[in-house]
Amino acid sequence: MIGRIQGTLVSVHPPRLLVDCQGIGYEVDVPMSTLYQLPQAGQIITLLTHFQVREDAQQLFGFATETEREAFRQLIKISGVGSRTALAVLSGMSVNELAQAIALQEAGRLTQVPGIGKKTAERLCLELKGKLAPDLGITGDKSQAPEASSEVLQALLALGYSEKEALLALKQIPPDTSISDGIRMGLKYLSRA
Repeated sequence: MIGRIQGTLVSVHPPRLLVDCQGIGYEVDVPMSTLYQLPQAGQIITLLTHFQVREDAQQLFGFATETEREAFRQLIKISGVGSRTALAVLSGMSVNELAQAIALQEAGRLTQVPGIGKKTAERLCLELKGKLAPDLGITGDKSQAPEASSEVLQALLALGYSEKEALLALKQIPPDTSISDGIRMGLKYLSRA
């Protein structure tokens, strides 16, 4: 198995890279999060990899961090989630955002990733529960009812705020706050930010 690759970045054709390792060019598929961290072509790069052998293909997937690679491996273990879908998930949200969505069982956040439907999102929430969050120190803290926090988050997103802004506002809302009060407090926080 190929666990790591280091070499010269020859070309980038998203989501595929060509990496030259002592005269051998390896095609490596990467998520967008890794793609954004790449240096210019001609520079040396190091990627953690996952090598997949199937009946019809051999593919090499590369990741900038160990947490990305582990999340990818957890995703492809799920029935109906292939490597392309796993790359799409990691391209559409960070590993921390994925772990938080899983910990809080927010399938709606997962459906925002292109190619992830409601059933697949629900399956991801069910099968990944407890598998990503412990490694990242994220817990499904029930002190604030997940339904209430999810409703507040969805309301702020519907009002045009980015997910990052909405999550920051959500952290400012005390536990046991009603949905309407939570939305009001979130809007108040965002108007000052």
